[in-house]
Amino acid sequence: IRTPVVVNCAGMWARQLGQISGVNIPNQAAEHYYLVTDEMEDVDPDWPVIEDPSSYTYIRPEGGGLLVGLFEPEAAPWCVEGIANNSSFTEISPDWDRMSDFLETAMSRVPRTMEVGAKNFFCGPESFTPDLAPIVGEAPELEGYFVAAGLNSIGILTGGGLGKLLAHWIKYGSPDMDVTGINIDRLHKYQATPLYRQHRVAESLGLVYQCHYPFKPLKTARNVKRSPLHARHVENGAYFRDVSGWEQPDWYAGKGKTPEIGPLSFGKHDWFPLWKQEHDAIRHGVGLIDMSFMSKFMVEGPCAGKVLNKLSTANVDGHKGTITYTQWLNEEGKMEADLTVTKLEDNKFFVVATDTMHRHVEAMIKKQIRDSNAFAVCTDVTGAYAQINIQGPRSRELMSKVTSVDMSNTSMPFRSVKEIDIGYATALCVRITYVGELGYEIYVPTEMAVAAYDHIVSYGESVGLKHVGLKALGSLRMEKGYRDYGHDMDNTDTLLEVGLGFTCDFNKKDGFIGQEATEKQKEDKSWMRKRLVQIRLNDPEAVMFHGEVVMRDGKVVGDIRAASYGHTLGGAVGLAMIESQSAEKINRKYIKSGTWEVQIANRTYSASASLKPMYDPSNEAIKG
Repeated sequence: IRTPVVVNCAGMWARQLGQISGVNIPNQAAEHYYLVTDEMEDVDPDWPVIEDPSSYTYIRPEGGGLLVGLFEPEAAPWCVEGIANNSSFTEISPDWDRMSDFLETAMSRVPRTMEVGAKNFFCGPESFTPDLAPIVGEAPELEGYFVAAGLNSIGILTGGGLGKLLAHWIKYGSPDMDVTGINIDRLHKYQATPLYRQHRVAESLGLVYQCHYPFKPLKTARNVKRSPLHARHVENGAYFRDVSGWEQPDWYAGKGKTPEIGPLSFGKHDWFPLWKQEHDAIRHGVGLIDMSFMSKFMVEGPCAGKVLNKLSTANVDGHKGTITYTQWLNEEGKMEADLTVTKLEDNKFFVVATDTMHRHVEAMIKKQIRDSNAFAVCTDVTGAYAQINIQGPRSRELMSKVTSVDMSNTSMPFRSVKEIDIGYATALCVRITYVGELGYEIYVPTEMAVAAYDHIVSYGESVGLKHVGLKALGSLRMEKGYRDYGHDMDNTDTLLEVGLGFTCDFNKKDGFIGQEATEKQKEDKSWMRKRLVQIRLNDPEAVMFHGEVVMRDGKVVGDIRAASYGHTLGGAVGLAMIESQSAEKINRKYIKSGTWEVQIANRTYSASASLKPMYDPSNEAIKG
């Protein structure tokens, strides 16, 4: 069969079917149980489904009786080696020893179920994904190959919506819903290995009915990827979290101490003061952040600049030795990526993107090379370089101690790039920031990373250098209103709506993808009725995470897309997409004239709103 479009909806066989075409679909089947009682006279077939996560059960009418389903905390993987083609409607012999206690607890929620007989205690296979989100979209490996699989036991609920989403995607070339959390290209090949699938699926099924606390850590299939500085972080008491397979310090307990996350909650955690110390260190002194997990690509060849310039809203093919912050759009002018491009040589560029968009960005580069018949090549160099960020008002003071290169503002202004020495090591040093302070990103070949790190730390004590994790990175960037694609921006937003129109160069040669749509929206001002706005709670005790409802003058106008705690600002701070309820433009007057509130757990909190960054809106700190 020859066809321009294929949709893989093969359920628990999706991985194996995808394998035939070289497409990565790392879903895995596990045992799933439910019991069906004999008929019960007073059961109404129209009763709703009742869920009790504390008992790992759901209960609903079935065949005149009740069905008691289970999502136990640790599941049993099924056929990790591969599922036979003739396994449709497979029934597995139940493991009574493992499941009887869970079943008894579940049935005790409706005692009548224990007073009647049982038609069947069914065990059958159901597939789950590594992050409990569906696998949807066009495969990065093969153009025209779409996937809708890994629906994690809610296929009946989500199937209609996913069908509509895919139909639009196939017909028009892009999705009309936010797919940043479900796109197939978020997943990596290592997640399809047998051992990874075996270990992770046991946890994934169990997560269905566990409380999804904001900082709940994944426990299985860990330590897949480690920064070359991992051992040093352990020595400094790092609490690690899984970041696209990387073991990444989230915060530090301190040298020689064992980090304890403590009780999970929706409030402030036991390590909140440690987080604040790291945040304050970068605001007032200097901090070191290991960001080796960031996605890195080297794009080379005579057409490399042309390829990247067509993708980028900004002009990234200007002077050598310059880093440029830019966005990539689709033809509709909607967001696709948020990244930096550094021009190292006329035919050599260094692209850095967030970890969650690794394969998405890589696929976009390769597609543009392919579609334009360009003489260029894209190489994934993520593991080739450690990324050490030195950030804060005293960062230049520290860097001047560890290298012989002149780090003055004149010699190395904002956005400049230089090769520097750090002790015995050589590294690429970029003056840029994601925390709103004077700072540098240092890219060190992996084999020299520990030597460079040790050299930096040896001088760090004299300036109060502090190790800083991702929690502080998040709170620092949120105070500054810096965006993060896939969190506070997604593929349904336009460049102007998220406030990044300043990255556009409308006059560069050959333009950029999505330019016509962006210019049209700029002219008709429609973006003024939907804008990303910074929100801060006025009560310092309240916290936000995401999804909290935002109100203006008592009416719902949006929700918090991403949030953190602004230790400098003195309250929880987030970014919300606000939509005007009329033709009213969302401008400074709109912001200032309204009364802003945020609903959290059925309570309403007073809030402040701003279109400009609440921290250092004039960028004085960055100028150094």
